[in-house]
Amino acid sequence: MGKIRELFSDTLVYGISSIAARFINYLLVPFYTMYFEPAAYGIIGLIFGGIVFLNVLFTFGMESSYLRYGAERERAGDVFTSIQVTVLGGASLLVLLSWLFMPVLAPLFGLDAFVSAHPEQITGPTAALGLHPFTGESLFYLMLAILWLDALAVVPFAELRLVRKTLTYALIRLGNVIVNVALNLYLVIGAGWGIEAVLVSNAIASLLTVLVLVWFTSGMYRGRWDREHFSRALWFGIPYIPAGLSHAVNEVLGRFAVNNMPQETVDRLYGTQYTADDITGIFNACIKLSVFMLLAVQMFRMAWLPFVMRQSGSDDAQKTFADVFTWFNIAAAAVFIGVGLFVEQLVQIRIPLLDGTLIDSRYWMGLYIVPWLLMAYWFQGWFLNFMAGVFIKEKMWYVSGIAMIGALITLVGNFLLVPVYGMQGAVWVKLLCFVTMAVLIYLLVQRVYSVPYRMPKNVMIVLLSGAVVAVGHGFGTDFFEPLLAKMVLFVLSLGLLTAFGITEKLKR
Repeated sequence: MGKIRELFSDTLVYGISSIAARFINYLLVPFYTMYFEPAAYGIIGLIFGGIVFLNVLFTFGMESSYLRYGAERERAGDVFTSIQVTVLGGASLLVLLSWLFMPVLAPLFGLDAFVSAHPEQITGPTAALGLHPFTGESLFYLMLAILWLDALAVVPFAELRLVRKTLTYALIRLGNVIVNVALNLYLVIGAGWGIEAVLVSNAIASLLTVLVLVWFTSGMYRGRWDREHFSRALWFGIPYIPAGLSHAVNEVLGRFAVNNMPQETVDRLYGTQYTADDITGIFNACIKLSVFMLLAVQMFRMAWLPFVMRQSGSDDAQKTFADVFTWFNIAAAAVFIGVGLFVEQLVQIRIPLLDGTLIDSRYWMGLYIVPWLLMAYWFQGWFLNFMAGVFIKEKMWYVSGIAMIGALITLVGNFLLVPVYGMQGAVWVKLLCFVTMAVLIYLLVQRVYSVPYRMPKNVMIVLLSGAVVAVGHGFGTDFFEPLLAKMVLFVLSLGLLTAFGITEKLKR
């Protein structure tokens, strides 16, 4: 139990900081949905979807490589310097290549077309003169700047995690979010900028974060670049490129598929008053509501891989990992049921400083997809749990192969289902993708690193949670009585999850 407490302690620190950071950052969601039209918010979603995808190329698995080999503390300085120099060179080369191929890459995000169709959403600092200095091209440059700066922060952040400087890590992350949010508010409300303010704010926050990280990890830069460390890190990290790209496809392709729906599909599913850009914005806003499950998975991930490496040599590591998996599902079930049952009430929470709701009412038509998104990210958490054996046995090509299968499912699924079912089809594909990936990695890893996961019990937790949310949404549309019924259902569900937890504790 002490080992799980150690994991819980680190997860709690990451979690509290992540919750605080996400809460502050989440203020941007009602802010964006209030100040920007759905079409503009859709473009923001596409840009950051592109950042998610390209970030894989800019970091090429070096975070995981450092977590794996930086644990050898007697040579950590040389490992740090070797990997950080590699990231700097690789990211700079990619910026150069992206600049050279910008005429091909920029149109993929629809930036120039959006600027031409919605010039009022790109105001810039000289709007009073009738000039618009920000074009689709300059927005693309800002995106590259964010990618380059974020790549330079990856290895220093991994060092803080590896040596368990969780509080320092948390405060830097929190500072990044505070700067980003403050600049967004100032540039949009105070200076009257449009969506370019989103990218400028992110770029400045990323720059300050890199400078602070260099300060806190300055001692590590005294190491020397070593060819052996470079080769080992690159060999370990290369499989993360196809795996990461496939994951990014799974994560963001749905937005692009929705954005490319024919107008006749939009008319049939949502009405003639909407365009594909509008539906993309609504879809993006509903994805943001899955932040609660993403947050649970993310805070777990921050503590999980360093914990796996610390425990990998112990005799009872497999049993510990199995216990962690069950506790993860109990926590994820509580999040899924809480958000899934009360999503209609959550979006109506008023944000006093902004004089608006958590999500503007223009975006509520897509709320029916939120439980599906929550479930999809829950299974992403399963995939992360099963990564323990992959990480210990250095079988990263397993991850690459499985992720590519997931990407294939995403590509084919979105091609077939989005034109028929729209947003609903996109989230069905996302769920199918993560379920398939979780099942495949479980089956493969058990062959090389067997862990006694109590699968029947954990599957039952998922099925019961899904049934609770489905029943809760069958209570009707009247506000009070269905809400009361949902509250009763939620309390009963928490009681059942508590019973699961007590059973696990008694077993040990």
